[in-house]
Order: sequence, then structure tokens, then C-alpha cells
Amino acid sequence: NQWCNVVRWEMRTRLFLRTTEFLWQEGHTAHSTEQEAREEVMRILEIYRRFAEDILAMPVLVGRKTDSEKFAGAVETYSIEGLMQDGKALQSGTSHYLGQNFAKAFNVTFLDESGERKLVYATSWGVSTRLVGAVIMVHGDDVGVVFPPRIAPTQVVVVPIWKGDDEMAQLRPVAHKISEILTGVRVKVDARDNMRPGAKFYEWEKRGVPLRLEIGPKDLAKNQVVAVMRHSKEKVFLPMDAISKEVPLLLERIQREMYSRALKFREDHTSTAETFEEMSAILDGKGGFVRARWCGSQTCEAVLKEKSKATIRNIEVNQTEDPGNCVCCGGAAKYRYHIAKAY
Repeated sequence: NQWCNVVRWEMRTRLFLRTTEFLWQEGHTAHSTEQEAREEVMRILEIYRRFAEDILAMPVLVGRKTDSEKFAGAVETYSIEGLMQDGKALQSGTSHYLGQNFAKAFNVTFLDESGERKLVYATSWGVSTRLVGAVIMVHGDDVGVVFPPRIAPTQVVVVPIWKGDDEMAQLRPVAHKISEILTGVRVKVDARDNMRPGAKFYEWEKRGVPLRLEIGPKDLAKNQVVAVMRHSKEKVFLPMDAISKEVPLLLERIQREMYSRALKFREDHTSTAETFEEMSAILDGKGGFVRARWCGSQTCEAVLKEKSKATIRNIEVNQTEDPGNCVCCGGAAKYRYHIAKAY
């Protein structure tokens, strides 16, 4: 398991998403049995799903790639797919079952209990700095990035608001006292005296800080602070003596609401199509994911890709029987998949 830099050719680079050089996390395992290797593939896929949803607040679809989209040399490739605010999908992590293909190519063997030399069953899996781009595109707005609290470099910024030196002398130490109270929270105090409060607010909003605590002379007199949530712009008033309890609760609330908002967007942009024409109209209209049936042939997949300018992102796992016809050829369908235009 390692973090490393990778260099590869990209005809058209996109910041974070497709760059000539990027940083990624990759893992490789070798197993004595196929079952162990397959279990590892799904275990890592679940770790990636939990990280995307629980930490990045980004809902993802989990599924298996088609043979034409799987990793070269893999038996099966599984992916998590996020949906960006422009209606395009983004492959956000992959986990590959390699079987014995690479073991044969590179003669990777082990001695079993009986002393017999055998080929290993291998897996590989990875995510990259593409996830930075995913966070920006899933949660950002016209002001700037919006960070989920669990990954925000600064979770809370405290901004004292004053006019004149007397108020500054009163409020500056209070702001620092608030930051000391918030143990276990990543806090910054913006007590710069060469910027107006509005300019400070805008700067921290651009940086995506989840929660801003404002305190002015009137707030000090009321023994309270004003808490402003970045993702919703909602303001709440917190008693000074409840800050240590209420701020962590607010950060958890923000995390939940950011995930719920992204999930609602995905649900609102996930459609079902029974015909190719219906599928194309959705992809060319509101975009997002389209659930459709597929016979499983690579010919139909190639036609889908060429005519719709979209790709099958992944095939649903653990599918129940759902008889119907392929949207491309009209033949008996084998799979339900999600198709989308993608980065």
C-alpha cells in the first residue's frame, strides 16, 4: 500500500481530474485462493465507498465495470462513481480482481501447505487526487470551495468585529479564548486589523471553512456568538458558555446536511429509461445517471457509447431479476446499469 506520483500521457488535461502527473494511493495484494482475493476486492471497495460518503459527504454508486471499461489485465473491475453538479459522472475509485493473469506474466508464486509451488491470486486498487476535484465539484458554489467538516483544514474561523481600539482591545482576547475552548476542533482566529469584516468573511467563504463564529460588541454584551454555516448561509446564535458543546454538534450537522444535499441532487438526476430514444433525451437534457437494461454484448455497448456520447459507468451489483429488453438492440436484457456522460 503506497502513495506515489504517477506520470502518464493525457491529450487534454483537467485540473485534479486528468493531469500529466498526479498523486495516488495504490494497493496490491497476493492471495492463496480466489475467494480470499475476491473478498479483498470487495473489502477495499467498501472502504472507498465509506470514505467517499462518510468523510467526503459524496454519495457514490457502487458497481462492476463492463469488460471494455475494466482495468487492462483484470478479470473484473469495480468502481465507485460520483455525480458532479454539472450532471457528469466521475469515477472516484477502483478495485480490481486480477485473478492469476499478472502472476502468470511475472511468475509470482508461493509454496502451499504441501510444499507445492502455485500461482497467486492478485488484487489491486486505488484512489487519487481526483478526489480533490470531486469535493470541489460536488459541494462548491459560485463563491468557492465548500469543505465537509471532516476534511476541512480549518473547521471554524473566529472573526471578532470591532470599531476603534477600545472595542478591539475587548474583543481580540475573547476571540482567542473561544479558540482555546474549542479543543479537538481545527480553529483559526482572524484578528487582522487591516481588513474590514466583510472582506474577511468573503476570504474564508472562498476557502470553504464550514463554520464562521462572529462576535461583536453587542454579542459580547449578550454573552453570545453568531455562527454562520458555509454550506447553507444559515445563522444561529450560540450562548458563550455552550460553545464547546454546540460547535462540534453544528459541525456534525453540517456534515450530514452536505451529504443529504448531494444525495438529493443525485436522486433528482437519476432517471430510468426503457428505450434508446428516452435515454438519449435524458442524457442530452438534465443529464445525470440513467438506469437502463443491457443485453451484455460489446457491440451494443459500442453503439451506446458512439451514439449517446456516454459510457456505462458500472453494472449494478446484487441485482434482482428484472426482465426486460436491451435499450439498444431490443433483445433480452442481462443487466441493469448506470450510464452517464463522464469526465
